Amino acid sequence: MAEMNLRPTAQGKVRDLYDLGDMLLLVATDRISAFDYILEDEIPHKGEVLTRLSCFWFDLLSDVVNNHLISTNVADLPEEFAPYADYLNGRFMLVHKMEMLPAECIVRGYLTGSGLASYQETGEVCGIKLPEGLVESSKIPEAIFTPSTKAEIGDHDENISYEQTVELMGEEDASELRRLSLAVYNKAADYAASRGIIIADTKFEFGKLNGEIRLGDEVLTPDSSRFWAASSYQEGQSQPSFDKQFVRDWLNANWDRTGNPPRLPQDIIDATSEKYIQAYELITGEKF
Repeated sequence: MAEMNLRPTAQGKVRDLYDLGDMLLLVATDRISAFDYILEDEIPHKGEVLTRLSCFWFDLLSDVVNNHLISTNVADLPEEFAPYADYLNGRFMLVHKMEMLPAECIVRGYLTGSGLASYQETGEVCGIKLPEGLVESSKIPEAIFTPSTKAEIGDHDENISYEQTVELMGEEDASELRRLSLAVYNKAADYAASRGIIIADTKFEFGKLNGEIRLGDEVLTPDSSRFWAASSYQEGQSQPSFDKQFVRDWLNANWDRTGNPPRLPQDIIDATSEKYIQAYELITGEKF
């Protein structure tokens, strides 16, 4: 689908951002990134899945924390965006402009990825001591808040301790971020479990609007979370996830990480698109 001719104020790996004064227009494209590269090929419907799933969660979690969403109705778009309504429909959010807080709020309910590597080395994750004997994909007795710094595009986020988070933003905001992150994760994880999905870990971003901390960015999507099927979960091994794993696996097998990544075969593009849609349908119970 053709993208817009309007130049965004800022661009991330997936989203285009347009500054509208006291509001922002966030547009989720079908771009996909892997190993810090934005790939040449896009994944059909990916941007719509990210947006629609985020909106589903914002609604479900509204009794836990307020969020930045204003509208996803094309009728509310500013006039200059009206010619692109067909493209934007389902993949944009009009949101309040917030003062974003300077930490990625990662919550882990299961041990995998960088958390597992840290645990195997020190017995801790971001300064939090965990029980002995945990292995790949072990359920952590109680979900943990493990923040990281926000890196520029191309750089890597750096895991930090809660004490370092306090140094970044002060005790009051750090404490509230930890409380909200764990409350949001626990409610979402309980709901997802009722749909046969394990949320292994996830990343939240929060900002302030008129002094109130609100949930922002995208939330609980395959790009920001690790979703596993409960039916196939087995402790002690890595789990297949509802995200771009097909893409990463294919690149690992067909690219030595020198030069630009190769073009993706159509079957990998199709399989990845289907995995994103499957995540949406399983979680929401709605046909995409």
